[in-house]
Amino acid sequence: MGSQALQILRQGVWASLTGGWYVDPHQSTFSNCFHLYLWIFLLAFPFLLYMALPPSLVVAGVYSAVVAVFFTAIKVVNYRLHTMFDLGEIVEKKKDMKSQYCEIHVGVEMTVFRKVNSTPPVRCSSQHSLFGLNQVSVRTNIFYSSVLSFIPLYRFSYSIQSQENTLMIEEKAKPKQYYRFWVLPGKWLRVRYDRLALLALLDRNRRVGENVFAVVLASLVAFLGFLLLLQGFFRDIWVFQFCLVIASCQYSLLKSVQPDAASPMHGHNWIIVYSRPVYFCLCCVMIWIFDLSGRSGSLQPFSLYGVTFFSAHFLLCVRDMLIVFALCFPVIFLFGLLPQVNTFVMCLLEQIDMHIFGGTATTSPLSSLFSLIRSMFVAALLYGFCLGAISAPWGDAHVPVLFSVFCGLLLALSYHLSRQSSDPTILWSVFCLFPELENRTPEEPPVEIKDPLPEKLRNSVKEILHSDLVMCPLMAVITFAISASTVFIALQPALSFVLYILAGVVGFITHYLLPQLRKQLPWFCLAHPVLRSREYSQFEVRDAAQLMWFEKLYAWLQCVEKYFIYPAVVLNSLTTEARTVGQNHKDLDIYRALFISVAGMKLLRSSFCAPSQQYVTLCFTALFFHFDYPHFSETFLIDYYFMSILFSKMWDLLYKLRFVLTYIAPWQITWGSAFHAFAQPFAVPHSAVLFVQAIFSAIFSTPLNPVLGSAVFVTSYTRPVKFWERDYNTKRVDHSNTRLATQLDRNPGADDNNLNSIFYEHLTRSLQHSLCGDLLLGRWGTYTTGDCFILASDYLNALVHIIEIGNGLVTFQLRGLEFRGTYCQQREVEAITEGVEEDEGCCCCEPGHLPHMLSFNAAFGQRWLAWEVAATKYVLEGYSISDNNAASMLQVFDLRKILITYYVKSIIYYVSRSSKLEEWLTNETIQEALRPCLGPNYVDSDPTFNLNIDEDYDHRASGITLSSFCMVYLDWIQYCNSRRQTPVTCERDSPLVNLCFGLCILGRRALGTASHSMSASLEPFLYGLHALFKGDFRITSPRDEWVFADMDLLNRVVAPGVRMSLKLHQDHFTSPDEYEDPMVLYDAITANEEKMLISHEGDPVWRSAILANMPSLLALRHIMDDGSDEYKIIMLNKRFLSFRVIKVNRECVRGLWAGQQQELVFLRNRNPERGSIQNAKQALRNMINSSCDQPIGYPIYVSPLTTSYAGGHSQLRSVWGGPVSPHNIYTWLISSWDRYVKGCGAGCNSGGNIEDSDCGGGSTSISTNPAVHTTQSTPASGLPQPHITTIQPSLALLSQSEGRMEAGLLTSLQRTSSIQGLLGQQLSSSQLSFSGSVIPPPLPGPERFCPASLLENSGHRGGQRAGLGQGSGIYYESHFGKWSFSGRKGFNGPAAVEGDGGTVQTIRTQVRRLPVCLLFTQI
Repeated sequence: MGSQALQILRQGVWASLTGGWYVDPHQSTFSNCFHLYLWIFLLAFPFLLYMALPPSLVVAGVYSAVVAVFFTAIKVVNYRLHTMFDLGEIVEKKKDMKSQYCEIHVGVEMTVFRKVNSTPPVRCSSQHSLFGLNQVSVRTNIFYSSVLSFIPLYRFSYSIQSQENTLMIEEKAKPKQYYRFWVLPGKWLRVRYDRLALLALLDRNRRVGENVFAVVLASLVAFLGFLLLLQGFFRDIWVFQFCLVIASCQYSLLKSVQPDAASPMHGHNWIIVYSRPVYFCLCCVMIWIFDLSGRSGSLQPFSLYGVTFFSAHFLLCVRDMLIVFALCFPVIFLFGLLPQVNTFVMCLLEQIDMHIFGGTATTSPLSSLFSLIRSMFVAALLYGFCLGAISAPWGDAHVPVLFSVFCGLLLALSYHLSRQSSDPTILWSVFCLFPELENRTPEEPPVEIKDPLPEKLRNSVKEILHSDLVMCPLMAVITFAISASTVFIALQPALSFVLYILAGVVGFITHYLLPQLRKQLPWFCLAHPVLRSREYSQFEVRDAAQLMWFEKLYAWLQCVEKYFIYPAVVLNSLTTEARTVGQNHKDLDIYRALFISVAGMKLLRSSFCAPSQQYVTLCFTALFFHFDYPHFSETFLIDYYFMSILFSKMWDLLYKLRFVLTYIAPWQITWGSAFHAFAQPFAVPHSAVLFVQAIFSAIFSTPLNPVLGSAVFVTSYTRPVKFWERDYNTKRVDHSNTRLATQLDRNPGADDNNLNSIFYEHLTRSLQHSLCGDLLLGRWGTYTTGDCFILASDYLNALVHIIEIGNGLVTFQLRGLEFRGTYCQQREVEAITEGVEEDEGCCCCEPGHLPHMLSFNAAFGQRWLAWEVAATKYVLEGYSISDNNAASMLQVFDLRKILITYYVKSIIYYVSRSSKLEEWLTNETIQEALRPCLGPNYVDSDPTFNLNIDEDYDHRASGITLSSFCMVYLDWIQYCNSRRQTPVTCERDSPLVNLCFGLCILGRRALGTASHSMSASLEPFLYGLHALFKGDFRITSPRDEWVFADMDLLNRVVAPGVRMSLKLHQDHFTSPDEYEDPMVLYDAITANEEKMLISHEGDPVWRSAILANMPSLLALRHIMDDGSDEYKIIMLNKRFLSFRVIKVNRECVRGLWAGQQQELVFLRNRNPERGSIQNAKQALRNMINSSCDQPIGYPIYVSPLTTSYAGGHSQLRSVWGGPVSPHNIYTWLISSWDRYVKGCGAGCNSGGNIEDSDCGGGSTSISTNPAVHTTQSTPASGLPQPHITTIQPSLALLSQSEGRMEAGLLTSLQRTSSIQGLLGQQLSSSQLSFSGSVIPPPLPGPERFCPASLLENSGHRGGQRAGLGQGSGIYYESHFGKWSFSGRKGFNGPAAVEGDGGTVQTIRTQVRRLPVCLLFTQI
């Protein structure tokens, strides 16, 4: 512990103060001396120049030039040395006779290391050095090792440390090789240095651009720093302090602090190297600009809320603050208060876009830049209209047309921006002309299951764009009309107060009252929610969540609030502000016009994206500036704009204070280590400092993190809403990204965490489909940008981080925790899942509680938690997981015999079902190899076969014969053959029986070979079964090599046979005697093929099937964890899962994440049982810290940033309706016109029915009866029956896309409505329905994925299509409806005639009235 603390002080604290220099006892003397003299030179050179020479720009130029030359020389030499190590020539040194005598041609490379006294710490950067370990390669004679004692291997060098009076012995091997460092052509130097020593001496810049940038930065630091010295900003000791800051910035470009206090990652962080010089240059430039502006007085000051901005005094005060800030650089970088450069740029752009322009959170530096440029472009466009409108004359009851145009554009553009994501790659994916699937080369294999996510995302974005194409012009026109009507001028001031009251009442009901009534513990007083979902009382959820009336009310109130109330409030404020500015022209009108444009866009975008907190800001602004302190008010628009920024910071401050007070409450503090017990009383006297830190962190959006998980809090560096700088995503290990040898031998992806991560990936897909809609329906309670939720179920525990909230979109990231977590995680899971309704305590007694109310202790305890239960029955689509121990299912021989029997029967099934059976039966190679099996005396007596597990074992022949095989399996072979479309010969000596016999022998022998043992123990049997299950077939017997004639025999017969046998063996326990009937067994295997995927979890098709929502899956898992070696049968069934939604204080999550990053990266705490990850139920410390990015945390899955759109939520569509897009408008117009024409036709009919009016002139409504209609006659009527015409469709028609067929036929039939109207008087009562007995198969989709399609070719699939019955498919009667054509059109032809394929489609005429029948008779 003492050595670790000394290391932190040396490499962390001291190196941060000096910029990277410290004395490392593990380094060589040359390395430490070089670092020391380099630091002294960088510190003393500017100080001596300033003190000795008169101040002038020439001195600053000379100083900058010297630094540039110095850094250029060092960087060039360092770059060339690394290039020499990469590509250089190694020259072996000549050896003497003795060493040549010792060397022989066969030798061993041996590396000799010197062991130091103390174990050196693990380094995470280029601070890695030799640590006294000098590598010596010695070629040794393996037969005469005693000769080594005569060879001089080591040379000792002694160095004495006078301060510690210790002797350090450095063992240096005599080098036998060197590098040639070419100085000039033909001139080179001998270099005996190695790469590790060079990395310990200087940081490496891999690219030329990095070296050039480093030299330029060093020169800028020298010039700008010396320029400030010349200006006389520093006096006395502060000159030396400023020179120290300059030296630290320059030294970090040569040898940086690794790891830095603000570094977000382990290892060498090359970006953090440039932090000090970049911040120093920015600070110097700002000091120079503010000083120049303050002295010149060119800026015109203005006053806001009594504070004068941009005055000379204000600018000089800001300059002095920046000077102090620059002098404090060593302390600032020691505590890591400034992030690395890319994080700083992202945070700055994100904060500007969010607080000034009303944008949303961003996901990367590129997206933040894109969002800001987009917002500035729109603001510049609106600024021109606003400036022109203000310059126009304003009357008492007149609004300039240009201002109405400005209001229309402002609302339309703000609405469009609010519906767009900040990530430009999402928009780019819509216009991408070359999708990923189309770029596949012909050599790449086809994709078995298409991932539906990219296409769903593109469709959602297209839907938004199409809708905005209609809605934006419509909103602009409506807003223009309302603004031009002077309603916002004529109804003042009553209209303003009415709008404020309406916004406050609707906001209070929508965002406070309804969410509180729906909480699990409303106001932490009631024990049950008042407004309960239908699933609340259900023990197990069976169906999707039902849409409740209060959810509809919540959605409609949000719609009214976003699209009517807040736009009216903002437009009213804009009109009042513009009128005031237009009537009182001043010099600042240009800036006021810009402010009106920016403020209007910010307030409108905020109300569209996040209306949940707008009513609080609006009500406070109205009450404070109209009633409390009206003399402080500027205008309502200015007040509302700045209060919206202030309130966002106040909410952050509130959440930080709640987190701190909850975390350090004395009655619930959990001490995870001895340091926590010491820090708890130590933090009490520093409460004032803590409060100041909370205010500072709220202003700059920085986390407030506990040091080492204790009660001492410090401020970290600013972070974006996304928080993590890296885009860390979990990479699943399966057979697609591992080598074949690794899969067969070690199987690295066999651990539980890797295999279980797919369930969190599926949960992410489910959330992507429903999260945005569920949030808009209020199922997660209130939410804002950056909120964190925990989803907890029986085995799934995930943290959902909401990053971006737009108008109809939500971007989130899911972090899945371990299934079998640690003890601390289980305690916290119990805390969030257990109820408090039964608690009856009040202080120290238990008097009970009122009905449906919480007790005093429960209510008090719930108020001192950093989390709350938002919902207890949140329904999502997922998979239920059941695992059975395979050892218990195969323990006895009888159970293994059943498995082998099903194995053999499954092989026979797949042989008979294969479309290549005829090819195999006529293959000469296969038949020649299997011909000996037909002999009467043939016996396969392989030791693999056993009487205990093989049902067809012949104990008299001590093996398996064809006779014994046929005695058991011949009936099954014949039945499977009878189910083929074209059965083949299936006698006892037929080729089919012989082929089945050979394959069954091969399959069982492969199982025995994979078991690596001939014993009857269970472990080898399970090992072999698992090897075959994952496809590891090793054909070692010469008698089985005939199978290589066609590898489909293994891939499509034996491999699926062993997998299907495991499923049949499981079903055997529920119905032991059911599968004795061949028909039942055959149908069961067929059903399992269609509805279930049986595969190894490492197969990529397993992941694809889960993401495609396969109904059921089965796998055999081999678990090797913590010394356990067991096999489990994993069964997955798709169903609806119930989750508890826990809302966590977002500042608690950010603070704990920042604390873990500081502790593990900067403070180098490697203790796996450190106190900061011990359970703390009040803050869920273990679960939150476990969800950090690896290797800081240990989540088993971290999703990419996923965007959920409201358009994909079916229940929300039923409430709000679909998008208003051009296509939907066109469809609505066509349908409306058709209904109008049909209505006119029905009205013109003399005997038309009212119920037929929709069908027009005698046509009937569309049939939805799923049954196939048959021709019926009514003999009692005595009426002549109409003729029935049959139509035989072509196979090409059936193979077309169903979507095009439905749309085309339906459109063509709708166009006949006018003809129906003409014939309506004659055929008003006739009904013609089009029905088919042959139905094309349904299109493959994620809801119906058949694994058998991966095993059979297209010819077999065609056979399956031809054999489909009448009970499935799409019935064309539903598309064609009822026809009303006369018999002259060909619908009264001869009777039905069947086609080649037995497919018949009939057009049936139903006769309801006598006049129509007479008409048919006359015709």
